[in-house]
Amino acid sequence: MKHTKFSLSVIAGLLLLAGEAQAAVSGNIGAASNYLWRGTTQTNDSVAVQGGIDYSHDSGFYLGTWASNVDFGDDTSYELDFYGGYSGTLGEDFGYDISYLYYGYPDAEGDIDFGELALTLSWKWFELAYAKVVNAGDDVAAAPLDNKDLSYIHAGFSYPITETVTLTAHYGYSDGDVVQSWFGVSDYADYHLAISKETGIGSVSFMVADTDLPDDDAKIVLSYVYEFEF
Repeated sequence: MKHTKFSLSVIAGLLLLAGEAQAAVSGNIGAASNYLWRGTTQTNDSVAVQGGIDYSHDSGFYLGTWASNVDFGDDTSYELDFYGGYSGTLGEDFGYDISYLYYGYPDAEGDIDFGELALTLSWKWFELAYAKVVNAGDDVAAAPLDNKDLSYIHAGFSYPITETVTLTAHYGYSDGDVVQSWFGVSDYADYHLAISKETGIGSVSFMVADTDLPDDDAKIVLSYVYEFEF
């Protein structure tokens, strides 16, 4: 899930400030049999076509945008995200990432856009992250619930079985008024197990995902992503 406050002039200014050191611009495009966000479908269990553009600077600074079709059972047809952050390493095995992500729905009837801050810490094959909504539209949660009361904890494991095959495991926990508004419960957990394969024409993955939400069934997701540089 993901209107944005980033302007092109602000982004251009940031890129100019970082221009002395090396940078890279890349893109990605792909498709998935289902678009899951924190374990829940954003496409009514249907196919999603997705893609994005990323700018990364060797200082650790990065910016990006990403889009996907969605189906919430109303007139909202697509999601457009903008994000930026800073990542780095501490020693040989430790890493960190501080980011802001804005989830936008330009053709939604209501004001359902929101943005969250996240901190991710990693060590070798493991990572732990915490995200908190910091700004939100008036229609994200039903009144009188708080539109900004949503937090998420993620724990992940990603292990390279071979040079081209990676096994990934994930556990996430969402809670707050927004969860109550969307799902009728105060909190829920989501989890998945996935295996991905890098090929000469992109990456393919197979994922089994589930949540502990009432009446929610496990889902199998097949996806393909092709990455390229400009």
